[in-house]
Amino acid sequence: MDEFEGNKKKYTPKQAKLKMESFCAYQERAQQEVRDKLYTWGLHSEDVENIIAELITENFLNEERFAKAFVRGKFRIKKWGKVKIIQHLKAKRISSPLIKIALREIDLDEYEENLDTLIQKKIGSQADSLSLSEKAKLMRYLQSKGYENDLIFQRLNRKNS
Repeated sequence: MDEFEGNKKKYTPKQAKLKMESFCAYQERAQQEVRDKLYTWGLHSEDVENIIAELITENFLNEERFAKAFVRGKFRIKKWGKVKIIQHLKAKRISSPLIKIALREIDLDEYEENLDTLIQKKIGSQADSLSLSEKAKLMRYLQSKGYENDLIFQRLNRKNS
C-alpha cells in the first residue's frame, strides 16, 4: 500500500451516513458527488447505494433541489450562460429532464441583461469601433462564459446598429 492510500479515512456505513448527513445539510449535493465521496471512504457499492437511498428518503439529498440551486448560483453569481451550466450539470450526472426543469430558474430578461452587462464590461462604449480580432476575442470570452452563439451575435449586432 502506498503512502497516499494509507492516509484515507475508513468509515463504517453508520459513521459514513452521519458524516454524509452533515455534508448534505451544509449545501445541496449531487448524488454522484455523494457516491464518489462514500467510495473514497472505503465503502462497498451495496452500502453506498443504501446510504444514498436513506439520504434521499430523509430529504438530505434531492437531485432537483441541487440542480435548481446550482443553476441559480452559477447564473446569478458567476454570470454563466446556459451552455456552461448544462455542461457542468451533465458532468455531475444530472439527468436531461432534471436539467430542463432546473433551467427554468433562469429569467430570460435577466439572462439577456447578464449578457449585455458582460459585453459592456468588456468593451464599454466602443461597440461599433471594434476590429474583427477584438470582436472574435469578445465572442470567445462570451462563449467561454457559456452563452449561445446566436444570442451573442444578436446582442452584438444590436449594439452596432
